[in-house]
Amino acid sequence: MKVRVIAEAGVNHNGSTRIAKKLVKCASRSGADFVKFQSFNVNNLVTNFAKKADYQIKNTRLKNETQYKMLKKLELSNNQHLIIKEYCKSNDIAFLSTGFDIGSVLYLKKLGQKIFKIPSGEITNIPYLRVIGSFKKEIILSTGMSTLKEVELAVKTLNKSGTKSKKITILHCTTDYPASMKDINLKAIETIKKNFDCKVGYSDHSLGTEASIAAVALGATTIEKHFTIDRNMEGPDHKASLEPTELRELVQKIRNIQVALGDGIKKPRGNEIKNIEVARKSIVAIQNIKVGEKFTVKNLSTKRPGNGISPIFWDKLIGSRSKKNYHKNDLINEKF
Repeated sequence: MKVRVIAEAGVNHNGSTRIAKKLVKCASRSGADFVKFQSFNVNNLVTNFAKKADYQIKNTRLKNETQYKMLKKLELSNNQHLIIKEYCKSNDIAFLSTGFDIGSVLYLKKLGQKIFKIPSGEITNIPYLRVIGSFKKEIILSTGMSTLKEVELAVKTLNKSGTKSKKITILHCTTDYPASMKDINLKAIETIKKNFDCKVGYSDHSLGTEASIAAVALGATTIEKHFTIDRNMEGPDHKASLEPTELRELVQKIRNIQVALGDGIKKPRGNEIKNIEVARKSIVAIQNIKVGEKFTVKNLSTKRPGNGISPIFWDKLIGSRSKKNYHKNDLINEKF
């Protein structure tokens, strides 16, 4: 199964269709499978007095503005959604967006979206989960800030609403921008795999690409990573995002790691097979041996090449009698 890479544009378009198109083109060139945006009606998302998160305060110019004011500038209109989705199609990359409120989720369904991403902040939002679960579509569930019990409740809610676990991918996530290495806790991927009959992935909010690569090695089937045109742009998420060259490198590394993981069967692989004869040893005579003479540790040893009798059969050969004459350094050629 190919690892699915979601290039998370999020709100890094800064409300601009022009920048959104640049993000689409960048994601397409990187080799990612999806470019994902965020859909919300700010009036349905936050109160007008909700404070910004610490990372949002740090990463934006207007320190005292509310979440409402910040997000209002990042809201995409219905027309912008249509333009961006069509631009994705013309650039051969799948469009995806996360709906942060029920109205936006219903709009995305109307747009024909087949996969629904649930952001970490909505994992305890029961009415929201029930709406998405009722679609019976594929779901990607992000689990930042959550406990295992909260993840279990969310999955059960989606199940009861109509979506089976086999259609759900649970993303381990640390909700901080950027997330520090000490808080990433990638072993939680194994915990999720053990406790749920769902596919598992990773939403990476750390700097760099190491965590995403490690997640693939741990079995993540979906990787989501924020990216931007320029980390120095104004906005809450740019600082914790990859730039275009880094995104391309991440996608290539993920593809390479998946090939390197192989099928898990321990046996000689590909070009390795031809090296067996060169690197392994055979049982050889280290002195002349006459027919009928016993093989002993004094007249036998092991040397390269490995195209004779394998040293695996050493104990079987020692003590038996030679059926032919051997000169020093001859490969032993006996039938057992």
